[in-house]
Amino acid sequence: MSDIAAYMNEATQTARVIDGLASDANLRPIHKVGIIGAGTMGGGIAMNFATAGLHVTLIETKQEALTRGLGVIQANYQRSADRGRFPVEEVAERMARIDGALDMAALADCDLIIEAVFEDMELKKSIFKTLDGIAKQGAILGTNTSGLDIDAIAAQTSRPQDVIGLHFFSPANVMKLLEIVRADDTAEDVVATSMDIAVKIGKVATLVGVCPGFVGNRILAARQFQSNELVKRGVLPWDVDAAFNNFGFKMGPFQMSDLAGLDIGWKKGAKTSNPIRDTLCEMDRRGQKTGAGFYDYDENRQRSPSKVTEAVIADVTGIAPGEAGLSETDILARCLHPMVNEALIILEENKAQRPSDVDVIWSYGYGWPGDTGGPMAYGDLVGAEKILATMEALNSENADVKISDTLRQLASQGGKFIELDLGGLKTG
Repeated sequence: MSDIAAYMNEATQTARVIDGLASDANLRPIHKVGIIGAGTMGGGIAMNFATAGLHVTLIETKQEALTRGLGVIQANYQRSADRGRFPVEEVAERMARIDGALDMAALADCDLIIEAVFEDMELKKSIFKTLDGIAKQGAILGTNTSGLDIDAIAAQTSRPQDVIGLHFFSPANVMKLLEIVRADDTAEDVVATSMDIAVKIGKVATLVGVCPGFVGNRILAARQFQSNELVKRGVLPWDVDAAFNNFGFKMGPFQMSDLAGLDIGWKKGAKTSNPIRDTLCEMDRRGQKTGAGFYDYDENRQRSPSKVTEAVIADVTGIAPGEAGLSETDILARCLHPMVNEALIILEENKAQRPSDVDVIWSYGYGWPGDTGGPMAYGDLVGAEKILATMEALNSENADVKISDTLRQLASQGGKFIELDLGGLKTG
């Protein structure tokens, strides 16, 4: 086993250890689970619990949506059985553990309730206010938000100690990572029970704190910002993606954007800080779902570089294609080094327990290439001095790019990223 593989194996085991948790923290019994939302996320989350033998109540607002959601779950199970992953008769057994309902009152006897609707803060607040009057005392109330303020959501209830973030990754029935987000008032037994149930449903869980994007998406945002800055400098999206693909990522930033949809957080007529994205969306080039985004797509969703996108970039930036003059090494440094820097800032703010948890999150949630482990292990491979030099260059171009104090310290005094102990995210 390589040093990186051994490190990641240990990191995965260590991630489930919660620093500062009282040794006598009891676990709350979880027998029945409620899921609010039968879409892609809600259905996938429901599958995890039904597969583990737990009974699930799946809530939707309309029968059509509920029927569609249950149908997708059954199709997913059937596909897995047809591939020999489990006996065909188990499809019916697993589906029998899932009940559908159109009224949240059906969640009154659930031990764990997970809200999995789309990312709208007011909607989530409304749901938790309603749940507060329905859920039994002692029920754990989880939100699947990918980055919203869980303290604000918990404040809608009379029991903030029972509220926790359970950030599953899509597709939730496949992806191993679960970010367990401890809010200010979350009780220790809620944290402990969430970690325990994560293991039972086959997830690799990490404890993180409340901040925009939590750990994984916050680091992703730092990468995406610099990727967009490269395109503003005239670098073509497929050149950025090629650098990431050659590094070992299955998808680069713009391949990922096209898959997710360029119009996430965008509305027609909007003028944002990303005029290239705005222009593409106005042209109805919103990603794979519209057959065009940064890339062109054929009927089989096979992508190819787009002359239309190339022209848009040239028009917005005033830079002709090929004039940017950045090498693949330059592209990777300007995108990956800020991820290391952001991870250090997260650790400084005590929003993650330990550096290795960051690597676990990026390995299991975002497909960081195994030969470099994750942002922290990669940082040690590159060296703090090189990463600091990149960050200082980026800061000189944009003063809003902040540089981690810990990065400066490592560059001047030495030490390893993966061995840092900045206090960690404690319970209690």
